Amino acid sequence: MKLSVVILNYNVRYFLELCLQSVEASLENIPSEIIVIDNDSKDGSCTMVKEKFPSVVLIENNSNIGFSKANNQAVQVAKGEYVCILNPDTVVAEDTFESILDFAEKQTNLGVIGCRLIDGSGKYLPESKRNIPLVDIAIKKVLGNSQHYYANHIMEYETARVEVLVGAFMVLKRSLYKSLEGFDEDYFMYGEDIDFSFKSLKKGYDNYYYGGTTVIHYKGESTRRNAIYFKRFYGAMQIFYKKHFKSNVLFDLGVFFGIKLFTLIKPFKQHQPEIKFKPVLVSTNSNAQLVEKLNPKIISSVDEIDSNFEIILDASSLSFKSIIDQMQASNTKQSIFKIQPKNCNYILGSNSADSVGDVIQF
Repeated sequence: MKLSVVILNYNVRYFLELCLQSVEASLENIPSEIIVIDNDSKDGSCTMVKEKFPSVVLIENNSNIGFSKANNQAVQVAKGEYVCILNPDTVVAEDTFESILDFAEKQTNLGVIGCRLIDGSGKYLPESKRNIPLVDIAIKKVLGNSQHYYANHIMEYETARVEVLVGAFMVLKRSLYKSLEGFDEDYFMYGEDIDFSFKSLKKGYDNYYYGGTTVIHYKGESTRRNAIYFKRFYGAMQIFYKKHFKSNVLFDLGVFFGIKLFTLIKPFKQHQPEIKFKPVLVSTNSNAQLVEKLNPKIISSVDEIDSNFEIILDASSLSFKSIIDQMQASNTKQSIFKIQPKNCNYILGSNSADSVGDVIQF
């Protein structure tokens, strides 16, 4: 078997269904398996997987054991030569895994591979490629300056060696995953991908950012940019420094005051005026229920519209690659995106990297 795709799920049933549809399409020509490990979701996720994706290997935990421990548990039963660690709030293109594996097979000292990620509005996510968060870099990030936290010297569509990749999408050989002893289970959430990438570098392997494929990551589903996020990030960085470097008082003070400043200024942030978005369905085979509920204008391509539209992309008639391409092509327009998964009576999406995803049933 060539590839095992491991998806850790926790209470994102609708995003998981869309993710699984895209992953199945991407694995059509690859000897592979999909493993979903669920951390005690209460939203019917496991029932959905059993009913709609019977070939998926489903592991049901009876508690939320965290990101690191759950992924390690799933990789223990994986059979693929390669493993992909994938978030459930992602959408891959039909050629994503073929493209990544073709690149991987040509490398002689392969560590971890990541790819180009965009958010639910089609905008590029700079955390797709990152630098090692040394103390001064981490302090600046907490205080709002992420310039050196991200690997900005690598272009979005470039392929190059990089230090740190994001845990939403990681591909590597299963043998390497095991030799690195998996994700460090001292991290419950945040930091484990930084630690894992760094362990790969310390062992002498080359990590790569691969800009040849793009994946949607509805980041708002898993990361809320609030004071809790900063505290968790701080805790993860403390574990990282204690493990790999000396503790640093300057970092502790910088993060402490950064969190305090964030909690003080956030309530006073001005809200953007609400924009009325007109629904548009991009489809060649429109859903009668959706049309009846939203009464959208039906078009065949986003090129036909300008701004201020809620663009609904129909996965029953569009490929996932086409959906990703159309989102990127329209990300400069003042519009929002939703996707209607195949044979589903709902649409979903999120308007930015920070917003909580919307699920609209009809």
